Order: sequence, then C-alpha cells, then structure tokens
Amino acid sequence: MAGLESEAAENITIITKIRAWGKQLGFDEVGFAGLDLSVAEQHLLDWLEQGFQGDMDWMQRHGLKRSRPAELVPGTVSVISVRMNYLPAEAADAGMVLNRPDLAYVSRYALGRDYHKLMRQRLEKLAQLIRTAVGALGYRVFVDSAPVLEKPLAVRAGLGWMGKHTNILSREAGSWFFLGEIYTDRALPETGVTDAHCGSCSACIDICPTAAIIAPYVLDARRCISYLTIEHQGSIPLPLRPLLGNRIYGCDDCQLVCPWNRFARVTESGDFAVRHGLDAPDVLALLQWSEQLFLERMQGSPIRRIGYQRWQRNLAVAAGNMPPSLVVLSALEQVLAGTADELVREHLAWAIGRHVDGLDRF
Repeated sequence: MAGLESEAAENITIITKIRAWGKQLGFDEVGFAGLDLSVAEQHLLDWLEQGFQGDMDWMQRHGLKRSRPAELVPGTVSVISVRMNYLPAEAADAGMVLNRPDLAYVSRYALGRDYHKLMRQRLEKLAQLIRTAVGALGYRVFVDSAPVLEKPLAVRAGLGWMGKHTNILSREAGSWFFLGEIYTDRALPETGVTDAHCGSCSACIDICPTAAIIAPYVLDARRCISYLTIEHQGSIPLPLRPLLGNRIYGCDDCQLVCPWNRFARVTESGDFAVRHGLDAPDVLALLQWSEQLFLERMQGSPIRRIGYQRWQRNLAVAAGNMPPSLVVLSALEQVLAGTADELVREHLAWAIGRHVDGLDRF
C-alpha cells in the first residue's frame, strides 16, 4: 500500500513538473491520455468506408496503427498531449478579407511560420526534460506528421471537446490552436475528459460554404475548402469552384462563427506573426508571382508544401470569383499565356470564361 501511495505521489509530482515545463516551452496547455481510442477507431472506420477522405490515401495506409498508439510505437502506455495558440494578435480582420473579392483569404494558422518543426523541437525538449527527471524513458514526438488520432487524444487528455465541425474546442481558448503529442512508455494518470458544450448550436454547420459538415461531427473532406485547396492535388470540381470565393489556402468559416472563439487567446509567439502581408494580400498580385518568388516568399511557411501548381490553381479560382472586369480578364490571359501547366491552364481558362460571360451580360 505504501508503495502504491509513493508511486501516486511521484506521478502527481512529475505531471505537475511536465505542465510547468510545457508552459515554459510555449505550450498553452498540457494533458495526459490513456490509449483506449476504440470509439474514435470505429468512427474513423465508418468515415473511411463512406469515402469521405477523398484522395487522402494516407488516412488508411497504416491500418489501425492510427487508433492504436501501442501498435504504432511499441511500448507506449501513455500520451502527453499539448496545445499551442496560433492566432496572431495583429492581422487584418478575417471578415473584412472574406468580403473583399479582390483580396485572397489565407487560413489564420498559415499566416506565419510553419508549426510542424517548431512544435516538434519543443516537444523534443520537453521529452528530454522528462527523461532527465525520471531516468530511462522511451518516447516519440508527433506534430500532425504520422498516423495519430490527435483530436481524440486531445479530448482524452482534457484539452477540450470535439466540436460539431470536428475541431477541438476549449472553454478557455476556443479552437485557434495546434496540437502535438509525446507517446511514452511511462504510465501517467489521465487528465480526464472535458464535458462538451456545443449544445443545440449548429452555427458551424450552417455557415460552411460548401456544406461539407454533412452532420454534427461528420465532415465530408471532399467538399471541404481546406481539403480542396491544400490536400487535393487535382482539378477542383466545377460546382464547388464558385463556393470557394477568395479562399486560396484553407478555410476558417466554421471557427470564425463559433461562439466559443469569443474566448480565444492570441498567440504569445512571434513565430506565428503575419509574414509577407498574407493576412490581406491582393489576388492578382499573388497570381503574378513566379515560381522562384513563391518558393522564396513561402520559405518556412506551411503554404510551401502545396507547391506552385496548386498555389496558382487556387488563385485562378479566386480570380474567377471576382466581379467581371476587363482588368482581371487581361491579367488572367497574361498568366495563361505564360504557363504550360495543364492543371493551372484549366482553372485559368475557367476563370477567363467567367469574366467573359459576365462582361457579355453588360
């Protein structure tokens, strides 16, 4: 009995230290989860069976390792889950940008530095601090880079609840935050699940431009603007192009309308400060970037990973959704004449057709 009491006291001490170290490293919250993801696993299997993942083949490539942490990293018995706020304090008002078709909208998470490497480095430092304190420690860190069910793990770790838009929500921080994990072979007491507080609200479902949230907690990625502008590599379906508006990288509508984001906290990290005016850039100016300029400007940005082809594809759609204009038409024709990429040419031709048809009506 004394041994169990001693172990419990030791665990309380170490999780208190882990939380303190996490805060020192810039994480806004730290929680601890067990490994039972059976409910989330069934939800994932049902979702995949419906084909809602689109061409994100990696969602099923690793079988059940995604929902069974100990199969992905043998020896894992606990997961340390963290969140980090990313909403920049100084950025153009999102609603203003969305209502200006001449401006391009970039998801707020991508306005600054790429979070993947930054959070991995800090999670590695946190793991090393834990190892120094407890001795031998097996672990592996993850930041949206492996088959990990990060959202259900965050829920189990008490970092928030799953909103109807499938993002994690917190009463203290809304949803504008990144998630990261440390899989470890040290048993740690679970934080405990947080009660959900969405109630009867359906604001996120109602606002979705493409009706991608087909039911509470069910997202059809094939219709989601974030998927279409970031993950999807091919042609954007014709019926959905007008619905994208001026969103060229991701979509925040479901977060912008969520009542809980009244309590969102801006980031204290300068790493997520706005770069290159991406909070309210001019559509036509971006469309005229060369590939070299794109690569230079997007160095260190999460946007760089979609590549120049998809960047131009997305901008062509945004330009096609601008009000009919000879100025825009001329700019589109100039870009079309200078590119040989078939995917980009297809979307530019669509945009040109929209402007020609619109001008013919006047």
